Amino acid sequence: MSNRLTTVCGASRVPFLVLSAVCVLLGAATAAWSGGRIEPLPAGFALLAALTGHVAVNLLNEYFDFRSGLDLTTVRTPFSGGSGALPAAPEHAGLVLAAGIGALAATGLIGLWFVLRMGAALLPLGALGLLLVVAYTPWVTARAAVSLVAPGLGFGPVMVAGSAYALTGTYPAAAWTASIVPFFLANGLLLLNQFPDVAADRRVGRRNVPIVLGPRRSALVYAALVVAAYAALAGAVLAGLLPHGAAWGFATLPLALPALAGAWRHGAEPARLPPYLGLNVGVSVLTPLLMGLGILFG
Repeated sequence: MSNRLTTVCGASRVPFLVLSAVCVLLGAATAAWSGGRIEPLPAGFALLAALTGHVAVNLLNEYFDFRSGLDLTTVRTPFSGGSGALPAAPEHAGLVLAAGIGALAATGLIGLWFVLRMGAALLPLGALGLLLVVAYTPWVTARAAVSLVAPGLGFGPVMVAGSAYALTGTYPAAAWTASIVPFFLANGLLLLNQFPDVAADRRVGRRNVPIVLGPRRSALVYAALVVAAYAALAGAVLAGLLPHGAAWGFATLPLALPALAGAWRHGAEPARLPPYLGLNVGVSVLTPLLMGLGILFG
């Protein structure tokens, strides 16, 4: 039993689930700033839905990448190449698939509870979220343009604006505005994490941006995403669409700048990328976290 639990937890990539929690926090913060009343029970369910959705996409990704042979050929880093859980325990592949389907079902049931409680306006974002989970590995990863924006749609509008609606029954303009920042950052997060896996991804038929454009031009795309995130934050604060406290998010610039430089200099050198992948994770998680805390307490 302990071996099975270890495999499922490993394939769930538990440390990375913090990004989902941060996006829910940002959605709740914008809802509260817009005058909404945040109740503990719905907030807990919103967080649970985000976490189970994230777990579902991770588990299904691990299962399909194991079945395709991809996880047997990648050179794993702490931030890319899969968890290694199934190559270490291939007998538990069916369990990981079942757990992924169970997590997806839990997400859908919680979403249905929110629809019945708050209204059908949540359905489009909820359906988009479930579609992204199901389609990500078998379909999205084979299409460069779609794979570039899919992560941001999930962590941005779906989680941030969706959480705000689930908690208040409305879509505050501030939630949509704030969701633009994790939209760009999450896209950049997954884009840079694809750099070390180009050779392995190409062998199994993937067609993401680093495969299509190569490391140099992909580094420019990554830089554009990061710059767009900070520009969107600056514009939102200056225009009064978000409170000044949201500008706490700019505290991550000292992490972003070396990440950009590292992607440009070492994009074609997988062995030298992990420190910059780590900086990129820090930017992607801490920026929306600091925004949410600044909106609440700034």
